Amino acid sequence: MAPKTVILTTDAPAPLKGIYSQAIVANGTVYCSGAVGMDPQTGRLVEGDVAARTHQCIKNLTAVLKAAGTTIENVVKVNVFLSDMKDFVAMNEVYTTYWGDDKPCRTCVAAKQLPLGTDVEIECIAVLPEKISQSRL
Repeated sequence: MAPKTVILTTDAPAPLKGIYSQAIVANGTVYCSGAVGMDPQTGRLVEGDVAARTHQCIKNLTAVLKAAGTTIENVVKVNVFLSDMKDFVAMNEVYTTYWGDDKPCRTCVAAKQLPLGTDVEIECIAVLPEKISQSRL
């Protein structure tokens, strides 16, 4: 297996060429770049509020995770960036619908400015299914 594998899917917004990858798989772990609430087909931020964009961020991450060979259920760490902490409650209302009882570790911080002027960006780290079954031996 290569030391690292670059993940690229058209089911999530394309990364800026030469700047970053949607995700990297290394040693059974998937490291996803930050996702904003951008529609992969139009390349524009979805209309609405922070809740709508939080849904889209997680949908984009889900697509990248699928392309990497894992799922959102295998996420172990999430970093959420908000442009204003006043959106914390609204973001959490959406966020909590995507994970069951075993929530991933998480950090949530306010950032002065996010890409494209959005109000939320989310990145995550997940494990591949075969790595999970090996670790339970």
